[in-house]
Amino acid sequence: MEAIFDTIVLLTGSAEQSVLMSVLFGHNPDLTVIPVATSAELAALPPDLFSRARLIAFTTAVIVSRNILDCLGYGAYNFHPGSPQYPGWAPAHFALYDQAAEFGATVHAMVERVDAGPIVDVVRFPIPAGITVAGLEGLTYAHLAKLFWQLAKALATQAAPLPEIAVQWSGKKNSRSAYRAICDIPLTIPKDELERRIKVFGGNYFGIAPTINLHGIEFRAVVPDSARAPIEEKKTAASPLADGTKRPCPVPIHP
Repeated sequence: MEAIFDTIVLLTGSAEQSVLMSVLFGHNPDLTVIPVATSAELAALPPDLFSRARLIAFTTAVIVSRNILDCLGYGAYNFHPGSPQYPGWAPAHFALYDQAAEFGATVHAMVERVDAGPIVDVVRFPIPAGITVAGLEGLTYAHLAKLFWQLAKALATQAAPLPEIAVQWSGKKNSRSAYRAICDIPLTIPKDELERRIKVFGGNYFGIAPTINLHGIEFRAVVPDSARAPIEEKKTAASPLADGTKRPCPVPIHP
């Protein structure tokens, strides 16, 4: 006999937990919502809980194991801070490095492979000229919050899976190692390419900065905040996200 859907495991940072929980409770006051932020907290949950639960991941780098995914009675969905063309780590950084004209936010069903499950919703928007990494991440976060608001009722009240849309993942799946590799600067790099990499990766995000090794000495290029972010962007507090983005302070979730 199939267990009754009555639980959501909410996998997200502590800054988001109370806000997202309140949205879910607004649609289903009888729901049990269990917030977790780390893989250890997720693994510590009792196994018999998963058969009646759905998992929602919101801007997290925690990789959910196949064992847990297989045990979830009502599926798992991830809110990814990037368009389907940018699966994986630090999507905003790589989009700006590629000089992409468009970016977005993606919601998808979770499968064992990261950022590979069927897509259920996408929002796309043009990348404003001259925007910084912090600016693009903040814009993406706002769109992702709106997607959560739009899908929260179905996620909180409907046992049926979310319908899939005819959109596929594409492009290279970037990783932390790829981020490190692009920050490894060869001595023969052209000036324009060096400037391009420093502009996007020079903020010492995640403790990784463009680096040149010369005669056994490491030189790191870090662009000061005053040189890479407009005043209005610096007024928004931000904290690193484990998945390679920066998370602004919680914003109201509304249409």
